[in-house]
Amino acid sequence: MSSFDKLSIPDYIIEGLSKSDILNPTSIQEKVIPLALENKDIIGKSQTGSGKTLAYLIPIFNKIDSSKREMQAIVLAPTHELVMQIDREIKLLATNSNTPVTSITIIGEVNIKRQVENLKNKPHIIVGTPGRVLELIKLKKISGHTVKTIVIDEGDRLLNDKNISSIKDIIKTTLKDRQLMFFSATITPESEKAAKELMKEPIIIKLDEDTSVSPTIDHLFFVTERRDKIELLRKLIYASGTKKAIVFINKSEETETTTLKLQFHKVEAYGIYGDSTKEERKKALEGFRNGKYKILVASDIAARGLDVKGVTHIFHLDLPEDPKEYLHRAGRTGRAGKSGTSISIVTDKEIPTIHKYENTFNIKIHQKEVYKGQILELEEMKQLKATNSYHSPNKSKKATSNKTTFKKKK
Repeated sequence: MSSFDKLSIPDYIIEGLSKSDILNPTSIQEKVIPLALENKDIIGKSQTGSGKTLAYLIPIFNKIDSSKREMQAIVLAPTHELVMQIDREIKLLATNSNTPVTSITIIGEVNIKRQVENLKNKPHIIVGTPGRVLELIKLKKISGHTVKTIVIDEGDRLLNDKNISSIKDIIKTTLKDRQLMFFSATITPESEKAAKELMKEPIIIKLDEDTSVSPTIDHLFFVTERRDKIELLRKLIYASGTKKAIVFINKSEETETTTLKLQFHKVEAYGIYGDSTKEERKKALEGFRNGKYKILVASDIAARGLDVKGVTHIFHLDLPEDPKEYLHRAGRTGRAGKSGTSISIVTDKEIPTIHKYENTFNIKIHQKEVYKGQILELEEMKQLKATNSYHSPNKSKKATSNKTTFKKKK
């Protein structure tokens, strides 16, 4: 990887990135930033955690004229938590680079009057969900004629039948020479076609993700009966020295049950699932980020687009059928050169799926066992069992000692 100074980025932004220990661009940043600085329309596909947010925020910061108190960029995202996540990145970069770039969030189910008041401060960047942003445009509280850049984040979830008309209406309020960028971890043919129709000769960047397994991640699996998975998970959380972990399950409806079982065993866990209210999801994510909850329980869909720093462990209580989903899950740890651990809890029948992952990504997933609070190699466990067996009383003595005798009645 090259350093940021080779990408024509101002020193103050590079300095700001370095304060977050971001010293070199990721692959998506390396490809996107030079083109974005040339005002090209871009369609970018790259896996979760690959740095897509900074790939578009760095060029936006570079283009914003902070001396003008006017809106210059709109970032659209499908969910409340992703909007808040992007806004945190903006504020962190602005603070660290000592740049007076301002932003606000515009989301549904939040007091619209408060948002109107915030808009009076003339933020440079608006981050929001399409429905509420369009509502405020129609109320003439947001004007798009000063917008230089529009970003559609997690675009495959926005350029669908439900949201496409709102996206188009928002874009129509901006000038024709504005820049449009579309990013997603997955891009369907339908969403790619929709994006192309909105853009001017877009440049398409798709990064191959099948071989991008971080070398800093250890992959382990443990075998147990299905009914004992939660108990083994509880033991592993303590034995592995987990500081911050995501527990993945396949079915959203099992999130609450799994979370309650962990909480019953005094594990600091919280779950997010499809039926969670926005307030519940916000509470879960904020608690997870600030350390109130050590464990976040989620399905793949519920965790889509989430980017939480400092995750030390990933636990797979269920295995995803698609190997790419395993990669997406595991890739939430071991970031920025830090070590991480991906642990699968499986039944005998699921072991072939483990081998499927190994063959797909050319990795080794090591089988281990947990014993008295320690994670052991299989050979260590065999030796331990053999030693214990040797030192234990023989069966005949046990049988004799446990024998019940009855006196004959006189």
